[in-house]
Amino acid sequence: MTVSPDKLPPAEKPGSAGKLLPGSAGKLLIVEDNPGLRRQLSWSFPEYDVSAAGDRGGALSLLKSERPTVVLLDLGLPPDAQGTSEGLATLEAIRQEAPATKVVVMTGCEDRAAALRAIALGAYDYCNKPMDIELLRLILQRARHVQALEEEARAAAQAGISQPLNGFITCAASALQACRIVERVAPADVTVLLLGESGTGKEVLARALHDLSPRAHKPFIAINCGAIPENLLESELFGHEKGSFTGAIKQTIGKVEQANGGTLFLDEIGDIPLPLQVKLLRFLQERRIERIGGRQAIPVDVRIVCATHKDLRQGIADGAFREDLYYRLNEVAVTLPPLRDRPGDPGILAHYFLNRFAAQYRRPVKGFTSDATAALAAHSWPGNVRELQNRVKRAVLMAEGDLIAATELDLASRDEGAEPPQPSLREVRHAAERQALVEALIRAEGNISQAAKMLDVSRPTLYALIKLHAVNLPTLKEG
Repeated sequence: MTVSPDKLPPAEKPGSAGKLLPGSAGKLLIVEDNPGLRRQLSWSFPEYDVSAAGDRGGALSLLKSERPTVVLLDLGLPPDAQGTSEGLATLEAIRQEAPATKVVVMTGCEDRAAALRAIALGAYDYCNKPMDIELLRLILQRARHVQALEEEARAAAQAGISQPLNGFITCAASALQACRIVERVAPADVTVLLLGESGTGKEVLARALHDLSPRAHKPFIAINCGAIPENLLESELFGHEKGSFTGAIKQTIGKVEQANGGTLFLDEIGDIPLPLQVKLLRFLQERRIERIGGRQAIPVDVRIVCATHKDLRQGIADGAFREDLYYRLNEVAVTLPPLRDRPGDPGILAHYFLNRFAAQYRRPVKGFTSDATAALAAHSWPGNVRELQNRVKRAVLMAEGDLIAATELDLASRDEGAEPPQPSLREVRHAAERQALVEALIRAEGNISQAAKMLDVSRPTLYALIKLHAVNLPTLKEG
């Protein structure tokens, strides 16, 4: 933890005998005019790289040089130490200089109105004085987590790494693996079966298979087999001759022929009725079709890409899907994970859709509130990317300000009624040991010998515990 020497009293400056250990949880800027409280707070968060200031000027200077992840800001700053005007002005200046930085404000219990005013000005959260350090630690951890999610989304969008394939946005390892498979098999003229829940982006991958193949300059024809009535699906696929059935007033070319030379994407292939499965299998074997009512075999050169959200193996067991057709279609299978199993993707996709719809509908929406970001990460997304896209589109149209809140996404900031996970006994012991270690080091002000005596352990054992628990303190002294 690095404490800015210029902003702390002389007793807080690191001595030459000390050892500087960098924080692992990001940078924390403490803005507090009371030197004693500033010192206490600086020692209370050893997991951060800490800098500290006592007024607005010092805070803004450190904000520019240190670029902290989170700012802990007292609203009672000079020259209005008994009021909140200077603290609120400092908050506004921080938000203007570093809008991505999360600010947690500190205020007296009687100043709830000032705390709410700070939230309205963009503060992430607030904590009343006198502070409960453990509660404050949780608030800071949550603020840091939200800031990290937002930064990940911005970095991915700016660096262009979120689109491994054209139109497919992800940073999740499982989805990236699916994209790598698509890239490898695209040049080969094999039939590909795309598996995954509805709304996960199977058609996007199908189009990528086409665009990366030698057939890219030829047609890409898509048909949703589950959206067309059974009695019309055969005509849609294979076409018909004039007069072949009532209403067939002219010759019609089917989707298979239209895709000649290119790619035919059969979405929801699991919904094709059994009689039509036989005809589709024959086409895959012979690469020839006959239009309904026709007698001429028409050769067709087309690549087949299929997709389904159904379990085709179960369909085979139930007698609803032909096993021989399954193996014809399943030359290469690619499974797309659901959005709930793609960590980080909800945030990245939400920002992508927000920017897209804000520009499309000319809405002055710039981002998401902290509760919306948390809700995006917590939601299970049963409708996958399609659900997220629709929620963001509606929120962009309905948003009253420049930030979208969780309520405008129609999401709760956390799962309602969800019980926290029960920690194991080992986890409880580990946490208690770390807490005792940190408290002893804080009370001993980094003096190793004193802390070891408090804990009744040897100095080598104490060093081992510091390493085990990754505790970072500003100046550890042998003493």
